[in-house]
Amino acid sequence: MIYIILSSFVFSFTAPFIHRIFKKYSHWVIFLLPLGIFTYFISYLPRICTTECEVFTFSYPWIKSLGIQLSFYLDGLSMIFALIITGVGMMVIFYSGAYFRGHPQHGRFYLYILIFMGSMLGVVMAENLITIFVFWELTSLSSYLLIGFNHEKEESRKAALQALLVTGLGGLALLAGFILTGIAGGTYSIVSLLDSGDIIRNHTLYLPALALVLTGAFTKSAQVPFHFWLPSAMQAPTPVSTYLHSATMVKAGIYLLARFNPIMGNTLEWNYLITIAGVTTMLVGALMALYQTDLKKLLAYTTVSALGMLVLLLGIGTTLAIKAAMVFLMVHALYKGALFMIVGAVDHSTGTRDVTELSGLMRVMPFIGIAAAFSGLSMSGFPPLLGFVGKELIYEAHLHAPNAAISLMTASIIGNAVNVTVAIMVGIFPFWGKTSATAKKSHPVEFAFWIGPFLMALCGVVLGIMPNSIAMPLISPAVTAIKAQTILVELKTWHGFTMVFMLSVLTVALGIGFFHFRDKFREFAPRLKFLIPISPSRIYDYLLKGMLRFADLQTRFLQNGKLRYYLITIILVTVSMVCTQLIRMKGLPVSISFSGLQFYEAGLVLVMLMATIMAMLTPSRMAAVASLGVIGFGVAMIYVLFGAPDLALTQFLVETLTVIIFVLVIYHLPYFQEFSSTKSRIRDAIVAFLAGSLMTILILTARHVQIAQQISTYFSENSAPLAHGRDIVNVILVDFRAIDTMGEITVLSIAAIGVYALIKLKPKKEKSK
Repeated sequence: MIYIILSSFVFSFTAPFIHRIFKKYSHWVIFLLPLGIFTYFISYLPRICTTECEVFTFSYPWIKSLGIQLSFYLDGLSMIFALIITGVGMMVIFYSGAYFRGHPQHGRFYLYILIFMGSMLGVVMAENLITIFVFWELTSLSSYLLIGFNHEKEESRKAALQALLVTGLGGLALLAGFILTGIAGGTYSIVSLLDSGDIIRNHTLYLPALALVLTGAFTKSAQVPFHFWLPSAMQAPTPVSTYLHSATMVKAGIYLLARFNPIMGNTLEWNYLITIAGVTTMLVGALMALYQTDLKKLLAYTTVSALGMLVLLLGIGTTLAIKAAMVFLMVHALYKGALFMIVGAVDHSTGTRDVTELSGLMRVMPFIGIAAAFSGLSMSGFPPLLGFVGKELIYEAHLHAPNAAISLMTASIIGNAVNVTVAIMVGIFPFWGKTSATAKKSHPVEFAFWIGPFLMALCGVVLGIMPNSIAMPLISPAVTAIKAQTILVELKTWHGFTMVFMLSVLTVALGIGFFHFRDKFREFAPRLKFLIPISPSRIYDYLLKGMLRFADLQTRFLQNGKLRYYLITIILVTVSMVCTQLIRMKGLPVSISFSGLQFYEAGLVLVMLMATIMAMLTPSRMAAVASLGVIGFGVAMIYVLFGAPDLALTQFLVETLTVIIFVLVIYHLPYFQEFSSTKSRIRDAIVAFLAGSLMTILILTARHVQIAQQISTYFSENSAPLAHGRDIVNVILVDFRAIDTMGEITVLSIAAIGVYALIKLKPKKEKSK
């Protein structure tokens, strides 16, 4: 399982070379990877779809000290998402072979898309919270590359940055939520957390953990007020929009909510927060779709609405609502993925995505038109397609909702009615009727353009006629995983002339009415311009500009170009932070005793202090060098007094050589000059005093803190038998800490090379004009 997931990352780096070799047939080769992974997951279905709903765990030690495993978990919920990710992925890769034909960065697209596919598989199959976060952030990074694929366009770069910032900040919130959840549950393992739901829900950290986890999920799944990044991301190429923004990335938040339902669900906070977010997003996305004319924007806003519907169902939380959510998850992936690819084909053929300029395309692209019709009918919930089954389950779940059933039903009817309107505008209107001038200039599209959407639309038809074929193998295990109890699901296409069916009829009629008045909605849209300054997208712009201005101000203040201020800032911040912690300790384990101090030791210290004062106050450079030499020789004498003659000898040699070098260099230099003011010198003296005092306190404190067994005993016992040396200091430098010594030698060597270059290399003389 680990190798299967990581294969996407490994294979992604070979994809550009495969494209160079096979050219226009590369999509046939790269298509085999998601096909193989899809087949691999299918092989687990017979064991997962049993009444016991078997699960599989695969683990590999990762960070042992933190108890973090690189572990993966395959159950019914992981399975349905993994099949969507790989199934839609192979359609998109095959489709992109025609869409990017002749594009100079075609191979790079395969690299990005396969990294994203591996990241999404990691998210839905990770068994450890930290592992989920790692793959979660990888989806944000890879989506940034995909959204900004056409990086020469400013709009693409802005959309990619916006998506990265929104989802990235949500990811940081999610990490904090995961950490709090792990603390509350005592583990980061999802398998263990699933059995600790009551403990977590009753923990004092539950509410902050819930808020942070929901923030991460809502940003990724474009819930209000974070929904604005998804329509902006339509600047991405159509294959990217198909894969990320209809079937996979935006569903990551849905997966997270479903996975955490047994862990954090079944509380008022969970139900109310998710339900409110879902119903608000559903209505906002639906209403904003009504006045759009760009085909991709139409699909984008209805995707926002559909994501709100999924979140709403998870918020209701009943078994019926969870079942409706899992069916609608598949429904949406099929019809929305197909419609996005259809829009890409239309744009490629006609050069426009403006729905007002398109009609009569059926004569030019019949297979695309058929796929669009069936996908649109599924989106509108027309029988006997799978969309009809999903919509009836949604209405039934709303009718039996424990709270606010009428309000939820009303909102759902409005949202689904807009879906009908958009389905007509995208799936029917551009292909039927009188051939427009734009359609007359269009050209037929090749096989790779229409086979993907055609097969996905066909799946919607077949599964709508035989919905029970996915009930036991896919829906039942997924619902079982979310509800943490065995649940058997049956699906039917026709239930008779029930209340739910009458609501479906009402929805279709209302959607046709919205379509009839679509021009009125577009005319009314400019009247809402007064809301733009307080819209989430505009608030994002304000925050981004404010952050950049603050960064500029901070940089001007801190990065002022003067080394002395850098050092002062570092020292003062360090002193304040360390002192704060020392004060919190309420007493320092420091004790100073002069009882064992010998007179010659005191005299040596006194001489070193006098030399220090002399070095600071003397106006002569030679006197300052001599004073520093006295300090160095004093340190060497301390080594002698404490039984380290070899170290003292090294110190004597170094100090002697240093003094000689200093004398040779500065002998002819003038006396010191005073360039700083008295206030500056007083300030520097205070900073120096604080730094010295801090180091003194830390050294005295460290002498009384024992956090582990002293390593000196180990060195003294093992120097001779292991390193064959009796000089412990030399053995430490040469054997026990040889890599440190090698690093120091390397640094000195590089510095010597730099000095040599500065001395020997002479600047070229500028040519006279």
